[in-house]
Amino acid sequence: MVKIATALSGGVDSAVVAARLLAEGHDVVGLTARLLPTDPAQGKVCCNELMAAEICRLLGISHHVVDLSQRFAEEVIGDFVRGYAAGLTPNPCLVCNAKVKFGALLDAAIDLGCDALATGHYAVREQRGERWGIRRGADTSKEQSYVLLDLTQAQLGRARLPLGDSLKCEVLQEARRLRLPLVAGESQDVCFIPPGIDYGEYLAQRLWVAPGPILDPTGRHLGRHRGLIFYTVGQRRGLGLGGGPRLYVLAKDPERNALIVGTQKELCRREFNVEKVNWVSVAPPGEGEVVDCHVMVRYRGRLLKGQITVLAGRRCRVQVELHTQAIAPGQGAAFYDDEGWLLGGGRIALDPVG
Repeated sequence: MVKIATALSGGVDSAVVAARLLAEGHDVVGLTARLLPTDPAQGKVCCNELMAAEICRLLGISHHVVDLSQRFAEEVIGDFVRGYAAGLTPNPCLVCNAKVKFGALLDAAIDLGCDALATGHYAVREQRGERWGIRRGADTSKEQSYVLLDLTQAQLGRARLPLGDSLKCEVLQEARRLRLPLVAGESQDVCFIPPGIDYGEYLAQRLWVAPGPILDPTGRHLGRHRGLIFYTVGQRRGLGLGGGPRLYVLAKDPERNALIVGTQKELCRREFNVEKVNWVSVAPPGEGEVVDCHVMVRYRGRLLKGQITVLAGRRCRVQVELHTQAIAPGQGAAFYDDEGWLLGGGRIALDPVG
């Protein structure tokens, strides 16, 4: 029997994970990360914590709340805000999984005497020779291997992903059979931004915002923007540029406070650099080695057939087939083989535009 902590968010996926581990005979502990500040002394407790506690009561397991709000603010929210200030489009889920969920929360599980941390991610973790690998989940509509691209071998050694071979409909049926509470709706893409507030409003409370020029890649002045944080790479509407060809946001240049726009062909680049590369299911290839693979340039994006050339300093040069997806600096780029194994990935770092 193994003692395993289940990261309980209050949702159905993690509840079924805990139930499955119990059925397998493991000693299961419920662990909930408090990511945003609350004040239990004044009755202000996150509804996720209350739901997770109820799930633990129904399953007959202990429940522990770990206050990671300061770590979350520094590592995840801070990275998100700094990224936008630098003209990037960061994905906070990548940072959260590596530094908070399989970082600080896994540490808390180990402190409780647990051997592993289980989560409700729809991805498969399997041994591949001397390495742990991640493979794409069976449910293509829920597949989440992309958000695990930063995990280290040490973290994967302690990870458990029981839902990898399951479909969401099967998980819901299992929860109903076990009479576990079903929470309506799916989790938000950016959980720390309150409902009804968009990225721009949230960032405007934390960053300096000023109007500036809209330029084409050659530096030609086309108009004025209302603040870089209100725009995203790939955006077409709301630019205030009437007439002429369709233009899209290609990049944001904080040094000049300039918004760079161009055509769809310029937006959907076929070559770009990836930095901070982490190799997951395979040992790191040597510098100069060329790897044929499929590339995903955004969460639940389309897999693009491509090729990566390994560069020095945890960097790669990526070439992909003709496509229609915006390549946004700061987003994760994940590399897969033909069988769906997550080879590795990193952060998109475009060459300067304009």
